[in-house]
Order: sequence, then C-alpha cells, then structure tokens
Amino acid sequence: MRVVITGAAGFIGSHLSETLLEGGHSVVGIDNLLTGDLNNIAHLRDQDFQFIKHDVTHYIDVSGPVDLVLHWASPASPVDYLEWPIPTLKVGALGTHNALGLAKAKAARFVLASTSEVYGDPLEHPQKESYWGNVNPIGPRGVYDEAKRFAEAITVAYHRYHGLDAKIIRIFNTYGPRMRINDGRAVPTFIAQALRGEDVTIFGNGSQTRSFCYITDLVRGILALAQSDVNDPVNVGNPNEMSIEAIARTIIQMTGSASQLIFKPLPTDDPKVRQPDITRARTLLTWEPRVSLEEGLASTIAYFRTKI
Repeated sequence: MRVVITGAAGFIGSHLSETLLEGGHSVVGIDNLLTGDLNNIAHLRDQDFQFIKHDVTHYIDVSGPVDLVLHWASPASPVDYLEWPIPTLKVGALGTHNALGLAKAKAARFVLASTSEVYGDPLEHPQKESYWGNVNPIGPRGVYDEAKRFAEAITVAYHRYHGLDAKIIRIFNTYGPRMRINDGRAVPTFIAQALRGEDVTIFGNGSQTRSFCYITDLVRGILALAQSDVNDPVNVGNPNEMSIEAIARTIIQMTGSASQLIFKPLPTDDPKVRQPDITRARTLLTWEPRVSLEEGLASTIAYFRTKI
C-alpha cells in the first residue's frame, strides 16, 4: 500500500510510519511540526518514506496513488490544546475535511484518530462506543473534545453521503517511547519527575482512573481496523483500569527514585474515570492488548533515561 499519515512526526504517527514501512508499504508523512518532532522520523529517511511539511488545515496535495489515509494530525495533550486552542479546533474541522477530501479524490480508505475524550467526564463506566458522552463544550478541554466529536461527525457524513470507506478509532490513554518529556500527560510527566528525583505531581487526590495501553498494542489495533470492513467507531485501549496514584507509585518504584508524591487541585472537567469497553475490538478485529504494564513501562523508562 501507499499510505498517507497526517501528524506523522508525532508520537503515534511516527510509530505507525515505522510499522508500515517494516511491513513493506510506502509512507507519505505530513506534519506541520507544531507538536511533532523530526527526530521521531529521522531514522525513516532512508526507507520508502516521503516527508512533507504542511499544515493540513490547508488543501492537501499528494501526487500519485494513495490506498490509505491515516488522519493523526492534532495536538493531543491538555498542555498543547490549552496553548493552541484555535489550531486544535481547526485541525479537527478543516484538517479532517481536507484529509477526507484527499481520501475521496484517491478512492482510498480513511481512518480517523478519535479519542476517549469524546466521552468527556463519563457517566457510563466502562465506556462503550454506543455512549454519547458527557462533554462541556465551552470548558477549557472543549476545544479538543468537540474538535474530535466534529471530526467523527464529518467522517461518518463522508461515509454515508460519498460512500467513502471511512473508519473511526477511539484511542484511550497510550504511552511509550517518543512521547515528549513536557507532554503534560501522566506517564511521561511521572517518569521525567521520578528520573530527576523531583516530587511527582498528582492533580486531584489520585483516585481518578485511567487505562494505559502500550504503543505497539495500539498500532496493531489501528492497522487491524484499517484492514477491516468495520465502519462504526471502535475503542482501542487497555481495559486494565488503575488509579493515577497507583501508576505514579509504580513508576517511582520502577525507576528506583526517592521521589515523593505531592497533590494539586484537579483541573476543570478532568475525567474521574476512563476505561474502554473493548468488546467490539475483540469480536470484530480479534484484537486485545498483549504488553503488560511492567513491560511497557520498562521500555518507556529506558527511552526517557536517554533524554534526561
């Protein structure tokens, strides 16, 4: 296949590019480098990989045939979308429209990177794909949540109206090498603080839960969905739920750090629980996570040791 990946220099986009190239496919990576990093894809340059620096909120022009479009362009952490609220909304709306237009013009399949954040601070637990969510559209997190909800709506509209083979993956918390140290999300923040011997900062009382999926498991799920005939949204994540305090203490122990926990106020609209129901992924894609938390954290900590 010849695959176009928007957001290719980002954490997930770079792993997708790498895995596809290892599978013998050709990749065209597009990124405006707002949050992406060329270092993530530097090792791909001598392979069948073409990089285009471009903002996908403007028309996307790719010459030649395209078989698959993976739309991963977007700021994805609270640190980023609170700093760039309007670009986040624009890439969810205009960027998705342009990526869909490319897929339609090339008669390519399309996969949208959506998010568990479409469920907001959920009143249903665990979250099934049938749940419509509990989102504050005008809260500080609304710029990301609603950008992704709009992206899902226009993706489904292209599928229904144009007959585009379009798919939606709802990604739950994912971690692994190539996350940014200043990403702002729990795992990279806790690892960086622990390796520096700093206090590990928990927002809230630490009882809020997340479900952490290792990057290689996520990539397998993305590609399984891309190759399937499924067009309904699919949750992909690790259903093993744990508290934020528990993941922080695990990281402190695994790094051998003497860091102590400190607690700060919980940000506005921060979800209290997050756990995917992956019944649909298991039954339709025969997918489920394989990498244990300890194994995934060991690889991630080893990567961060090279950066700190």
